[in-house]
Amino acid sequence: MSLIAVFTTVGDEEQAQHLAREMVRRRLAACAQIEAIESVFHWQGELCQEREFRLMLKTTAGNYDAVEAAIRELHPYELPAIHAVALDRVFERYAQWVSDCVQGRVPPR
Repeated sequence: MSLIAVFTTVGDEEQAQHLAREMVRRRLAACAQIEAIESVFHWQGELCQEREFRLMLKTTAGNYDAVEAAIRELHPYELPAIHAVALDRVFERYAQWVSDCVQGRVPPR
């Protein structure tokens, strides 16, 4: 099975928590991690530097389109960063857990 980590950023911790919980609740991701970061970027002709929160969503490659669509639906930004990285080497039992979660084979707590 092919696993990916999908990344996006949001402006505050509450938005990050909402997006993370929704992606896991919808079984689009098995796990979501949130971390505070500092971003420097150009936006609308201005050089910006802001605190953001990065989400890393662990899922299967086959779920990418659904994950992207859900992020676009829920995301507060006009132009959200959404990108995925292939996870080439993954502990086999963990990879199976991710797959089982997003396929609904692991019951919620």
